[in-house]
Amino acid sequence: MPILYSFKRCPYAMRARMAIYLSQIVVELREVSLKNKPKSMLEISPKGTVPVLLLENGDVIDESMDIINWCLKTKTKVFKDVLTKDQELFSNKTIQIFDEEFKFHLDRYKYATRYKDVDEIFHRDACLEILKNLENKTTNTKWFFSDNVNKIDISVLPFIRQFRIANPLWFDANVDMPNIQIWLKNFLESKLLNEVMVNFEVWVPNDSIKLFPTNL
Repeated sequence: MPILYSFKRCPYAMRARMAIYLSQIVVELREVSLKNKPKSMLEISPKGTVPVLLLENGDVIDESMDIINWCLKTKTKVFKDVLTKDQELFSNKTIQIFDEEFKFHLDRYKYATRYKDVDEIFHRDACLEILKNLENKTTNTKWFFSDNVNKIDISVLPFIRQFRIANPLWFDANVDMPNIQIWLKNFLESKLLNEVMVNFEVWVPNDSIKLFPTNL
């Protein structure tokens, strides 16, 4: 059985867990403390970030998008909708923007005190501009492309969730992104998010095996 090192609130770990959940692939989940990372995780992934997936054949996947893509290759029909080529290209481009630009500004907005001489409002507004550009591409559906969840949803929404957490009152009152707000609200109220945000005790060696997803 694959072993997944995870941290509940990490957006990268969240989207990996969502892909595993939707794929119905059973893994042993090891919840880690980022302040005291287990030696067994660092031995297979010295960069020390989650998620880390150890496969049964000994291969290690330690990037969230690589875990998502592994799930898509391992299981068919992970997502109900078959995207057009344009939708696939748009999804990949948007995910790249969030992984590179949005995350850069998000960190400096939400965790401004960790950085020297940072203008948190500048970085908040940079995130907002990305969301406003995405606002124009949204549709009146539960998820981004339709009423069915897809790769763009699980890859991007955890970061928008983090952006809102920084200042929920400001986010909810903002009039520039009504469709984004609805999209995020649907995510926050979804069974999918509820099922992947299960509480696990921090793993220590010789712990009993804890399975994820927990509903299978």
